[in-house]
Amino acid sequence: MDLLLPPRCLSCGALVSAQGALCVPCWSAMTFVGDPQCGCCGLPFDHDPGGEMLCGACLREAPPFDRARAVLRYDDASRRLVLGFKHADRTEAAATFAGWMARAAPQLLADCAVIAPVPLHWRRLFGRRYNQSALLSQALAAQSGRPGLPDLLVRLRATPSQGRLSATQRRQNVAGAFAVRPGRAALLRGRRLLLVDDVMTTGATVAACARAARAAGAEAVDVVVLARALRD
Repeated sequence: MDLLLPPRCLSCGALVSAQGALCVPCWSAMTFVGDPQCGCCGLPFDHDPGGEMLCGACLREAPPFDRARAVLRYDDASRRLVLGFKHADRTEAAATFAGWMARAAPQLLADCAVIAPVPLHWRRLFGRRYNQSALLSQALAAQSGRPGLPDLLVRLRATPSQGRLSATQRRQNVAGAFAVRPGRAALLRGRRLLLVDDVMTTGATVAACARAARAAGAEAVDVVVLARALRD
């Protein structure tokens, strides 16, 4: 199969040694998020403060989720990788990305009882043909052996794209936009949910999903994303 379809870099398309890999230049350009970081939202710190610390934003106002972790910084290097997966049918990358997520958030994965994605509205799903977050969550569930519920959450209304909105506008845009699907609440009640998404910018979308899950009886909600937008 590799002779017919040689393995190519998930980002730039250069020939690589194995399927699902990055070439050396693309790998070197990626900024992986790791410790030290906020014990709650996963914001990376420039210096190790010692022990588990919270960032200023989480100290001011605790988010509705318990912990969040990201694999990559969303920047010029990772953007092509993420957008190719999200919009250009590079769905073969899901298994590789799920492996990265498992390594970025091992404790979150070990603690969770259910894995579910951030849902798309049915009209956007019809146009895109797949939910990239659902592919990630299914791959993560398959690799970890944890129960995956790709239809746990539902998006109640179509919301405008968040790309050019401010943080406040993003929160208002997704407020009340999510709910636990009727008939699924019993599978969530009293259990810890691991919510999966592709990109986290302000956290408004995952926060709205976490509120919906808690309202349906989830004991706790953690979040893992492929990439996170960070200010310098």
